[in-house]
Amino acid sequence: MASPARLPFEEDIHELESLLLALELKSAKELSASEEILRIRKELARIKRLKYANLSAWETVLVSRHGDRPQTMDYIRMVFEDFTEIHGDRAFGDDRALRCGFARLGEHKLMVIGHQKGHTLQERQECMYGCAHPEGYRKAMRAMTLAAKFRLPVLCMIDTPGAFPGIGSEERGIAQLIADSLLQMATLPTPIFCVVIGEGGSGGALGIGIGDRVAMLEHAYYSVISPEGCAGILWKAATELTRPLAAEALRLTSRHCLRNGVIDEVLPEPLGGAHRDPREMANTLKNWALRSIRETGRPDTTDLIDKRFAKFRTMGVFREAGNGSTQASGLSAG
Repeated sequence: MASPARLPFEEDIHELESLLLALELKSAKELSASEEILRIRKELARIKRLKYANLSAWETVLVSRHGDRPQTMDYIRMVFEDFTEIHGDRAFGDDRALRCGFARLGEHKLMVIGHQKGHTLQERQECMYGCAHPEGYRKAMRAMTLAAKFRLPVLCMIDTPGAFPGIGSEERGIAQLIADSLLQMATLPTPIFCVVIGEGGSGGALGIGIGDRVAMLEHAYYSVISPEGCAGILWKAATELTRPLAAEALRLTSRHCLRNGVIDEVLPEPLGGAHRDPREMANTLKNWALRSIRETGRPDTTDLIDKRFAKFRTMGVFREAGNGSTQASGLSAG
């Protein structure tokens, strides 16, 4: 199996992967190569473990954007059965960047919603690289209404750098549609589970991110703005120097989001990232989804909505400590 596309910090990993591939091809003819193969596999695992346990914020962003990283439709094929896609928003068109449909997960029926970036150039252009238009969020809201009608849980997979910023998108009210989606998700009378599988950028991500349980893959990111956008605002240019600075300042990794109470759980990725073993990552995601559905059950509607509302209202809240100093009860800057 060929190694995935090279990331800037993976030079030594790819050298070992190339050497291992050559030795595995050679071992079919020479048995003496087997000991060397075992040694290189152990060394490769050690280096991957060390590198990926100490990724910087910007390196995490690069991993989340890897071209071979599994996307919503990949997980749908690997995790769910009987997926039936919903097309169109009944108003303008069918946005390919935001996919929705009924599916089955074991004994459970549910509604699946998620961003799709595309793998080939043609698919990426059709999907606008995962940047949804207003009609995408209108379609998602239509899907959520159907889920509530049939009392089905909703699973949202988030993977977008942000909503599409073009003129047509603005003319058709992208900000209003995202706000409408936030309101609908906050009051939807059925369980909602959200997971950031890659990029979680800006309102485009938050537009399908209000859930009773919110998780992130280990090497995903979740932020109010992309590092490039932040660097452009603060330093007027997104350069090799300013992008990493912005990524670090945004506290966008799964570790930061868990510490700050933005998410409830981090899902571990296979050694070297989800793109190196999509099947293992799909199994982890499947187990999390099944556990979330079983543990949530069929709660009282009023209680469900009240808890969801309280969950998001307490994020970033500060209270006055007894000595007059300010103490954070929600988000921290750590």
